[in-house]
Amino acid sequence: MQNRVPLSTLLSQTLVAFTIELDNEAEHRLSHKTTVAGGDPHDVWMSSVAMYLNCMRWLPEGGLSIRELGRLARTPTNVDGMRRWGYVTLVPPAIKPGGKKPGKGDIVLRPTPNGRKAQGVWKPLFGVIEERWRKRFGGLEVDALRAALGAIVQDLDPGLPDVMPILGYGLVCRPPDPKLGPPDEPQGELTFSALLARVLLAFALEFEQGSRLSLAICANVLRVLDEQSVPVKELPERSGVSKESIAMAMGILRKFKLVEIGKQGSWQVIRLTATGTQARMAYESQLKLVEGRWIERFGERIDGLRTALQAIVGDGTAEGSPLFAGLEPYAEGWRAMVRRPRTLPHFPMVLHRGGYPDGS
Repeated sequence: MQNRVPLSTLLSQTLVAFTIELDNEAEHRLSHKTTVAGGDPHDVWMSSVAMYLNCMRWLPEGGLSIRELGRLARTPTNVDGMRRWGYVTLVPPAIKPGGKKPGKGDIVLRPTPNGRKAQGVWKPLFGVIEERWRKRFGGLEVDALRAALGAIVQDLDPGLPDVMPILGYGLVCRPPDPKLGPPDEPQGELTFSALLARVLLAFALEFEQGSRLSLAICANVLRVLDEQSVPVKELPERSGVSKESIAMAMGILRKFKLVEIGKQGSWQVIRLTATGTQARMAYESQLKLVEGRWIERFGERIDGLRTALQAIVGDGTAEGSPLFAGLEPYAEGWRAMVRRPRTLPHFPMVLHRGGYPDGS
């Protein structure tokens, strides 16, 4: 395992690429607005499919309470963001019998007319993008990857969500609330992205049980640093994640005194401290430890999953990954108006800002 690409990286880059491709298609089909591309002020603010999966997917026209939405989605949404972005309205809860004061969980989220349009755009795209992948990578290859993921998922917690959660404080993965218990009933066949998300989240939760730092920080920021000074402005290009998510990670790294930030001429530069170097070594060791435990637990299924993932991931860069063939944005899309990534993230940076997998 010494020089192998971590399993979490292969899973992450596959999920990130699938999500970006789906997001680009949703943006193309849905009337919306963005900071970069503008748009009609009455339209919804464009967000990633994560906000569909942790919120809009579950909302009937009459709405659901925040508590019931969380029970179904099994992961929190950005309630105030979904309201501000035009997807939902918040309906004050009725007074409970006996005059008991309702809590925040009793507030009802109801889809707006534009929110219902977004639901109609998002829902079929999982099948649309998977079919594109079947044509691009081969039906047998996608079937093999689906089967390999499913062979792992069948032995994981059935209460895992179908989406990577919005990262919590410290950019940690938030596990499902144990009070929820198991889902009421099986959901049927999982989407391709749900299979990826469940396996990756299970791996990340196990990693973070034995790590002071989150996998998101380790894999995307700590990984690209060493004891030599690196210009801070180069970190988004090196890591594949947004400068906003890197700034959040820096707050944690500086808190633990793992990095030092200084100046080289007019550039702000960053390097690992001796403690930071130890933390990077601990990250690499923990990755191998968790994957080793998974090999013991799942046996040959991990080899099958690795083989299926490696065939489509390549090295994860624009030059060496087949995944980049589907990442060309539409001309009017916001990603067409910003610098193109040179590498895919080594772990999704799903933030409250919109749920995009690279923290955009």
